[in-house]
Amino acid sequence: MMKQRDVVLECRNISHWFGPKRVLFEVNLKVIRGEIVSLVGPSGCGKSTLLRAIIGTHLPCQGEVLIQRSDADTPEPVRRPGRDRGIVYQHYSLFPFLTALENVAFGLMFSQTSPPYRAFQYLRWRKLRKSHLAEATALLERLRLGDAIHQYPHEMSGGMRQRVAIAQALIMKPEVLLLDEPFGALDEATREELQRMLLTLYLENCQAMKRGEAPPYTFMIVTHELNEAIYVGDRVIGLSQYWDWKSEKHTTCPGATIVYDQVAPVELPDEERNYELFKKQREEIRQTAFDATFLQPRDRFLGFWDSVESGKGEGVLA
Repeated sequence: MMKQRDVVLECRNISHWFGPKRVLFEVNLKVIRGEIVSLVGPSGCGKSTLLRAIIGTHLPCQGEVLIQRSDADTPEPVRRPGRDRGIVYQHYSLFPFLTALENVAFGLMFSQTSPPYRAFQYLRWRKLRKSHLAEATALLERLRLGDAIHQYPHEMSGGMRQRVAIAQALIMKPEVLLLDEPFGALDEATREELQRMLLTLYLENCQAMKRGEAPPYTFMIVTHELNEAIYVGDRVIGLSQYWDWKSEKHTTCPGATIVYDQVAPVELPDEERNYELFKKQREEIRQTAFDATFLQPRDRFLGFWDSVESGKGEGVLA
């Protein structure tokens, strides 16, 4: 089993409900630092509710979320939103009156300075601002946006705007970055380009670990596209209300829970994706998480940790 310090995010016994409507039931999850975890499930199963619990905007009715900060000795419970967790939505929220560079640097300005500081410590602020812009420029160049740093959102394509939104989140160095259907509104070619961008960042994680360093990026991506989930993630989690809850003596479904948790093949960003490799796992996920007639015990397909312990994981899990 991975050491506790390698676990960056933990959901312990998360359950949530809205009045009589049960949404989540006893969701338990540990995410290893450096992973790209793909989260899939039927519409309305509570994926967004789980993300809101992790980000801290809507705390669960039962259970807790823990974050292991890289500068802390023990994990801390999530009580509210914080800079240690970032989120990027399908509909990017860029400031239309700022350039790509200014959008990405905005978070650093907001977190490290105040209006009085910028007004009355102008020389220090100018020096710090120069540092912020240099950091934002370097990040945009790594995400292949070096030619667009002075463009405004309306001058960029949808894929470019989504890259800027991801850079805007990454520059704050969150312990984990949540991606909620980030590529859902993009055309297929642009979607594949951004998938490769995530795999490039994942490759940086692998290279950091080879150097004995902590991997800098941890992602949880919610997607409805199973090929994307398997291709991008090194692990696929299925959240579903379709499980055999009657065998646990419930009279009605107590909510969605994790019914699938398995390692996924890791492919490098420039490799041709192997759909045949995905086929068996894709069908297994579809049947386990999406088929209302396939009601199995919820722990039947939770083999992730056994696979990691036996050395079947790839990438950062190797």
